[in-house]
Amino acid sequence: MTVAMQDTINTIRRFAADFRPSMGIVLGSGLGPLAEELQSPITIPYQAIPGLVSGHVSGHASLLVMGYLQDVPVVCLKGRLHRYEGVDVEAMRTLIRIVKYMGAEKLIITASAGSLREETGAGEMMLINDHINFQFNNPLVGPNDESIGPRFVSLENAYDRALNDIIKAQAAKLGYRLPEGVYISVVGPSFETPAEIRAFQMWGADAVGMSVVPEVIIARHCGLKVAAVVAITNLAVGLSSEKVTHEVTLRNAEIAGRKLTKLIVQSVKELNSAE
Repeated sequence: MTVAMQDTINTIRRFAADFRPSMGIVLGSGLGPLAEELQSPITIPYQAIPGLVSGHVSGHASLLVMGYLQDVPVVCLKGRLHRYEGVDVEAMRTLIRIVKYMGAEKLIITASAGSLREETGAGEMMLINDHINFQFNNPLVGPNDESIGPRFVSLENAYDRALNDIIKAQAAKLGYRLPEGVYISVVGPSFETPAEIRAFQMWGADAVGMSVVPEVIIARHCGLKVAAVVAITNLAVGLSSEKVTHEVTLRNAEIAGRKLTKLIVQSVKELNSAE
């Protein structure tokens, strides 16, 4: 562990000396209420933690919340950092690596996304089984620290099949439709053009957003197992007459987020037990 990362973890330990999460959860736009399900919560603003910065996007609170979900110790990253904010990539790496260095083995990522499938519309969810990195960068670019992970990390099983199977089974128990799909990540902050959406469909993408992929790469590099479920907030531009705006995204994320919250709560014990 680097000196800088040790300072980060030491600061968190001052708030919660004996807390050891078994999993982390990233909460995307409009999905923050999941953190309110935690029992015995301890909350730290990102700006109080060395190596982190606060995000500036509506719907992202920039809080690290530790607590228990169905008696499972979890750490929630309530608000993510985005490349389009001009955030230093080191802060993005630190945010995800906190989960690993606190002792967790798994990371559940949630996010809002636009659907490239007309049959999967606003208010639904999608389980991610693969991705396309269209951000024109990789968060591992630069010198590699072998104590964190290998120079060349495999992403063949980036979205852990065993974790995905658990989430699918729990969705079925709840009676939720949960299609699987490929997520394509763009830099943003502008929304995609109709031509881009048509191209993405030809490439095999099923959902589009401005996050997830950098977090998955960082997580896999440091050995975290990953699952990702996105809340569908809109049909991608060109597939619907509704204008795509951030306000629409937040409104529909709240609708889908209620189902996603129930799904995570329902799944957490089984996910925690998975090998």
